[in-house]
Amino acid sequence: MDADADTDTDTDALEDPALLRRLLRAKDRMDAASHEVWPVKRLAKVSGISEAHFARSFKRAFGLPPHRYLLTRRIEQATTLLRDTDMSITEIAFATGWESLGTFGRIFRDVTGQNPGALRQQAQMNIPNLALMPACVAKAAQRPDLKVAVSEKRRRAAADTVPSPTKEAS
Repeated sequence: MDADADTDTDTDALEDPALLRRLLRAKDRMDAASHEVWPVKRLAKVSGISEAHFARSFKRAFGLPPHRYLLTRRIEQATTLLRDTDMSITEIAFATGWESLGTFGRIFRDVTGQNPGALRQQAQMNIPNLALMPACVAKAAQRPDLKVAVSEKRRRAAADTVPSPTKEAS
């Protein structure tokens, strides 16, 4: 099967209302319980389609692979909790589905450009300004951009660094 025929099949499939409903069902489940583990196998089961077809169709329909979409939701929720609650950063990490504080902090910083504590401090300084803005607008403005994978961002950042002019002795 050539690439053009495969692309046409995916485009036709996305015009199928039944498939779109199935994909939305999985997306809604992730939104409602983003703190849970959502491997493609589980999402495909919720959708009633094969894993490969689900992953391919989800990305075409929503512009992000399922895992990256889930990361977006978790970071959004963590940002909201950091801004609006007095929960500790550890509590927020586990409440939003992260398995370790270190992973949460690293990915949060990679995605937002700030560590959770700095973001909390900045958000608390801007509280009067946010009070005038509808919550949905604030969330949309603070939504992390995960069109590029976190690992790709790290690789690009590493490529931009200048190597040390000194060499280590062996």
